[in-house]
This record gives sequence, structure tokens and C-alpha cells, in this order.
Amino acid sequence: MIKKFAIGLVLLLAALVLAVGGLYAKGGRAEVLLWVVKIFLRQEHEPNREVTWGIPASNGQTSTALSQKKPPNIILIVADDLGYNDITLNGGGLAKGTVPTPHIDSLAQQGANFETSYSGNATCAPSRAAMMTGRYPTRFGFEFTPTPKEFMKVIGHYKGPNQLYDAIYHADREKDLIPYETMGLPRSEITLAKLLKGNGYRTLHVGKWHLGDAPQFQSHVHGFDEALSFQHASSLYLPENDPNVVNSKQDFDIIDKFQWAAGDFGIRFNGSKPFKPKKYVTDYLTDEAEKAIEANKNSPFFLFLAYTAPHTPLQATKEDYEALSHIEDHTLRVYAAMVRNLDRNVGRVLKTLKDKGLDDNTLIIFTSDNGGAHYVGLDGLNKPYRGWKATFFEGGIRVPMFMRWPAGIPQGVKPQLVVNHMDIFATAAAVTGAKLPSDRPMDGINLLPQIAKPADKGPPRPMYWRTDSYRVIREGDWKLQVAQNPKKDWLFNMAVDPTEKLNLALKEPERVAAMKLKLEAFNATQVKPSWPAMAEAAIAIDKHLKQTTLPEDEVVYYAN
Repeated sequence: MIKKFAIGLVLLLAALVLAVGGLYAKGGRAEVLLWVVKIFLRQEHEPNREVTWGIPASNGQTSTALSQKKPPNIILIVADDLGYNDITLNGGGLAKGTVPTPHIDSLAQQGANFETSYSGNATCAPSRAAMMTGRYPTRFGFEFTPTPKEFMKVIGHYKGPNQLYDAIYHADREKDLIPYETMGLPRSEITLAKLLKGNGYRTLHVGKWHLGDAPQFQSHVHGFDEALSFQHASSLYLPENDPNVVNSKQDFDIIDKFQWAAGDFGIRFNGSKPFKPKKYVTDYLTDEAEKAIEANKNSPFFLFLAYTAPHTPLQATKEDYEALSHIEDHTLRVYAAMVRNLDRNVGRVLKTLKDKGLDDNTLIIFTSDNGGAHYVGLDGLNKPYRGWKATFFEGGIRVPMFMRWPAGIPQGVKPQLVVNHMDIFATAAAVTGAKLPSDRPMDGINLLPQIAKPADKGPPRPMYWRTDSYRVIREGDWKLQVAQNPKKDWLFNMAVDPTEKLNLALKEPERVAAMKLKLEAFNATQVKPSWPAMAEAAIAIDKHLKQTTLPEDEVVYYAN
């Protein structure tokens, strides 16, 4: 009650200041609200406390004996805003390939590398909803990321210093807006954790959730036996003035400003009061993942390990930053150091599995929730693809998906089927022997048959993406993007133009019309969003946020 009153008082104060000052122009509203957030909403959490992961009842058998009989463990590792070119697997990598990612690469080299893999959406929360349910998030109204109205007002009235186009705020939709506390993954959805728990698995969550912050939506009530997770989907990696951290602030990005203003550095266990992590967050999450694996080594378990790296705020450990002294650009060096740290922590998980005798019988799935973000302000994160997070160009939705399971997947397999985050659910179910829900449409497919026949592309499999009026279909080699702001169609033949350089929409009107009919038919099967998109921001497809947008640049508005 006190917290709600304080937040209400803060927002009222912000509204009064803004009303008196008339500060909508050029981000003035944002600057005032940032000041209010920093003064009144920055939280001081409880000191770190030791997390004790529960140990399931054991039948007395050794880990080695059990590992030969029990179903395979499942570990889903999700990076946050990882750019397609952030890893070195395909000859790329940051700073001209000088920041190797050997541990992440090894998952693909020692298992299956789905070379045409897509995220469930181009932004965090809906993408994670697709992973957790095996369904299009538009089937159950989770079309947009849960966000408070006041924050969306700031986004909708803010224009960055280098940006040509104003954002849009839909004040007329406020009548349909539901309270922020009621935005979350519906409890009627069957999560992967709930499915596997019903099949005898211990279910564990470490890291980001982003599917609802109120108690009724948190991961420990969505099927996870135990959960160590952040408030509001994010945290600083270390306090801003910690002697072991190197920061890079993106002053041109309003979201980055909010993250620094709020300055949150806290985590909670099974819905507890937030407390401070013990160390740099990526390292801390891995420490706890290792403890969870140790506690559950004698039982089949599903571990959802959701890192926040390399999402902003950009903060690196001094150790990782100093190891990359050859990188001159400070921001790139901090970002690359975060990727280096992420890779090392993935390596720690692999070593733990090997040391515990669990390596052979554990399926590890690695992916990112979406592509690299334009608001980082760095070139080439999604190279060779166009676009960013918050666009449906390949840079926004083309993500790595690797599956490593020594007992069940041969090394170096490169399946040719186009796949999606939704397929994780059905594949994990098949591996563990769990039955898919039969009372609702399931959109993902089991990828094990495709791994067995990697050269087979299979029949054209349509995939769809939607955020408000921006909609996309990919079927076979053809991909159509339909936007209302600007009113434009983009049609690409992905077989010959995977980087989406040549728009064939005007040359192929019949194909465009036919694909639009399929889009309309798909949308007719989806439900109305549980809450409306309140703001739209213009994303330059070929420029990051630090670069100046020019009239000739292609842009698309992305809604949330």
C-alpha cells in the first residue's frame, strides 16, 4: 500500500511539474520524469542473502547410475538482445572477430545449428511468451511488453537528438488500457515448466522472466518449483560506482537514461523481498545455476537460465574490459566485454555438467530473445542482416538456435528447416516424453525428426509475426512485411536475397496479394491484445540510434 501510494505521489508530482513547465518539446517531459524517478523511485534493496536450492528426495542411487536411466535434463539458455554477429561461429564476431565466443560456438559445433532460426517476436516479452508456451503470443493476447502508462507517454512524446521522426502516443487508447499490475502471461497458459513438472521434472528458473511482475504472474507460480528472478525484467549488473565495473552510458537513448535513473540492483527468490546480488549479475546467475544443478543432479530437471547480457545498461567487469585493450571505442569495448563474460559463463555451465557426470544426458538449447538493438549505438551487431530489435527485418528476428545433446544429437548437424522459438516447447516435450496439450492450438513443432534428416527443408512452413498494424509472413523462400506507418510493403526472396536488399513488392503484385490474404486469414484466428499498444517509435532500418536519420532513410514504426 505504501509503495503504491509513493508511486502515485511521484507520478502526480511529475504531472504537475510537466503541466506547469510545458516541457513536451524535445524530450523535456522525459528529462523531468527521469529526475523524479531518480529522486523518488530508486530502491535500496536488502543485503545479499544466501539462496538455498531445494534437494529433491533421492532413492540413494549415485548420479552416474541415475544418469544412465533417467530422462534427459533440459537447460534453456537465453541471451538478451544478442546480435547475430556477436558470436564468432560463422566467421563473424565483434571487433572484426577479435572477441571469440568458443563456448557458445561449441554448442553448435557439438550439436545442431539451426541456421535459419527466428525469434517468436522482435522484442523481449512476446518472444519469451512464445518460448514458454510453444504458441504465437497473439493467440492469448500477449502481443506487447507489459509497460506502465506513464513510461509509454514518455516514449510517445520523445524524439532523440539525432532522430528525424517523432514518436506517436495513442491517447485515444487509454480507455482500453488495463493496470500495469494486471499485464502478464495468462495463468490459463501451459508453460514449458508446467508441462515438464507434470512429467516428473524439477523445474528451475534463474534470471530474467519479463512475463508479468505482479505476484500472480511470476515464474514460480507459472510452473517453476524454484525461481531466482529480477523485478521488472532487469537490473544493473553492478552498482554504478562499484570499483569493479566499467560503464558506458548511452545519452541518446531514453530507455538507457531510465535504467540509470532507476538504478535497480536487486533480485528475489520465489517472490521474496528483493535483495542485492552478490557480484556482477551474469557471474552471479551462473553461480546460482551451478548450485541449482548440484542440488538437482539426481533428478531430471529443467533449468531456464535467462541472462540479461548483453542488454543495456552497458556495464562490464574491469577484468573483461581490460582484456580487450585492442578495442579503441569505449562503448564497443564495454559491450564486447559483456559478450566475452557471457560466453565464459556459458562455459562454466558446460564444465559443471561435465564435472557432475550430467553432460551426456543433458539437452542444452541456446538462443537469444531477439536481435541486437539499435539503441546500443554500435554498427554491425546483426551483420550481415538489415534491421534491429523492434523491427521484423532479419536483424530483429534472426537469432541463433543451437541444440547440444551428446546422447541424442550428432555433432555438427545443420538442419535446413526454417525454425522458430515456439519449436523449443514441442522439442523439449518430445525429448522428455511429455504429451503436448491437446485442448488448444500448438504452433511449434518437434525438431528431432529434422535433426535426423538435416538436408530436408520440408514443405513450406508459414510463419507469422504481428505487433499492432505491422505484420509479417514468411512462407518458403518468400517473406512479406506489411506496415501501415509508413504504409509500405516489403517483399523479399530469401533464397537469393537473405539480407533483404531488393524489395520485390512492386514487381510481384499477385504474390503480395496472395500472401496478404494468408496474413489476414492468420490474423482472423488470433485474439485481440489484452492491452493496447500505447506508443510507436520510428526505427531506422539501416542506422542505429546514435546516427542521424535522414529523409531518404527507410524507417518502420514499431508499436508497444
